[in-house]
Amino acid sequence: MNPNDGFRELGRQECLRLLATAPIGRVVYTRQALPAVVPVTFGLDAGGAVLLRTSAASELARAVDGAVVAFEADAADADTHSGWSVVVTGRAEVVTDPADAARLERIGPRPWAPSPDEVFVRIEPELVTGRHLVGGRTMYGLHRLV
Repeated sequence: MNPNDGFRELGRQECLRLLATAPIGRVVYTRQALPAVVPVTFGLDAGGAVLLRTSAASELARAVDGAVVAFEADAADADTHSGWSVVVTGRAEVVTDPADAARLERIGPRPWAPSPDEVFVRIEPELVTGRHLVGGRTMYGLHRLV
């Protein structure tokens, strides 16, 4: 990022702090050799791992287990032309350990559309990046808000 392009690069801890405030994110994975994006509710586990909860029979659970995926969440304010975006990239795994699954049952994310046979998916954060758009300010001037 150019230091004058209006964006500020975010450090890992700030990215994780912002992620914890977002109600919905998006998982980016491969479906039939093409990119697929699915909105999901999520939570964060130790070390910034992203936790998803989905039906065990879902295409998402089958497609991401063992695969490298991206997860993105953001917030934007259209009135002030500001916001942030965070991307976590890492390997996704369906949680199979019964003790870990029981722990996540107590603390993990609650789905908006529950299903009878749910699993947790953990995305280990190998790469965490983010950026913050600072209210329309760039090296080209201040964008006037109307």
